[in-house]
Amino acid sequence: MRYQDLNSRLLAHINTLRAVIAGLTLMLLLLGYAWHAARSDIRIHIPPDLRSGAVVQADDIAPAHVYAFAAYIFQQLNHWDSDGETDYGQQIFRMAAYLTPDFREYLSNDLAIRGKRGELAGRVRSIQPVAGRGYEERRVELIDPHTWLVWLDFTIQETVRGMDVKQVRIRYPLTVVRYDIDPELNPWGLALSGFAGDGPKRIDALDKSEASHE
Repeated sequence: MRYQDLNSRLLAHINTLRAVIAGLTLMLLLLGYAWHAARSDIRIHIPPDLRSGAVVQADDIAPAHVYAFAAYIFQQLNHWDSDGETDYGQQIFRMAAYLTPDFREYLSNDLAIRGKRGELAGRVRSIQPVAGRGYEERRVELIDPHTWLVWLDFTIQETVRGMDVKQVRIRYPLTVVRYDIDPELNPWGLALSGFAGDGPKRIDALDKSEASHE
């Protein structure tokens, strides 16, 4: 009886050890899966002013970053070095990862229409922010956690075969969205999705309208 009792206790202990081993094996498998499925990289947007410190969270995008993204990508789209007939299309292709499919289609249609009208041949365009109308908090409106409305005030200058043909100040209301895409193609994780409201308007006309209501 004593031998049987000792044997039963040893068998129970062995079974307990087997259960512990099985549990540890399962835990290791789960940890391995979690490690394999974990993101290999994260986006962290650093605030432009760190004099007072900052608490930064992954994928937390501040209005200043949204504005900087919209301004940079839109300037690239509208920078035609030598000939708008070729440069415009090249810039759309080059910036494709920073544009939603709908906005890419809109720009491609705009390219085709302008090309048929002969508005692009030999045309050189440069675009710069209007002096004194750079980033301000009021220029970025949060629509929802994944969408922003950005107002950009730019001066457009155009020449055709060396002759000045346009110099105008325009306000562009651009919609920016979070964009889930390969970070190698688009490290910002953002995209331009098109013009909001009534689209671009001349700033001079807007200033006169605002003055008339004062």
